[in-house]
Amino acid sequence: MPRRNADADDDDKPVPLYRQYETQGAVRQISFYLSDEIGAPIHYTDLLYTLRTASSTDIVYLHLNTPGGNFDAGLQIINNITASEAHVVTILEARAYSMGALIFLAGDELVVHDTCQLMFHNYSSALIGKGNEQQAQVAASVKWFEKVMRHVCRPFLTDEELDRILRGEDIWLDSDNIRRRLHNIQKGAPAAAQRKPDRGKAKPPAA
Repeated sequence: MPRRNADADDDDKPVPLYRQYETQGAVRQISFYLSDEIGAPIHYTDLLYTLRTASSTDIVYLHLNTPGGNFDAGLQIINNITASEAHVVTILEARAYSMGALIFLAGDELVVHDTCQLMFHNYSSALIGKGNEQQAQVAASVKWFEKVMRHVCRPFLTDEELDRILRGEDIWLDSDNIRRRLHNIQKGAPAAAQRKPDRGKAKPPAA
């Protein structure tokens, strides 16, 4: 019998409706615990360096239980979270007040335990120098703080709530309220564009 051409056999095979390809690589998971008052920026160089040098396959977990603290250090952490190629998961484990609350909101993925609190309020500071210098510093600080708050906290906090904070009111939220707000954000359109590609939700590491 004549042999059938192999190319003809290939032509008769049905073309699949999809093709599947899989690539496996090492996923690095790094955890940091912010469990005290936020101090000077020099104390966070390991965290900042990790965020800056992490790759897109890395997951960085920030476990938060902090009363807040140094504004400059917190803002540097937030900016490095934004710039990081890693998927950064912020985990609220007890409380995150003041700057701690802003760091929590800066994560790519936010995890909330059942009995936690967030607190947002206006900044506090001490001034030195001549009167005109203090006035200039206050004006600049107020403008800077408001810009940071609106950039980091919207749409989790409304503009009306941010205005109340800037007038001196404290806003306290428990786990139920936090989760409800996060759910509403996920259902609607965020006020700001997504900073990083969506690589799916990460599973928190075992304690």
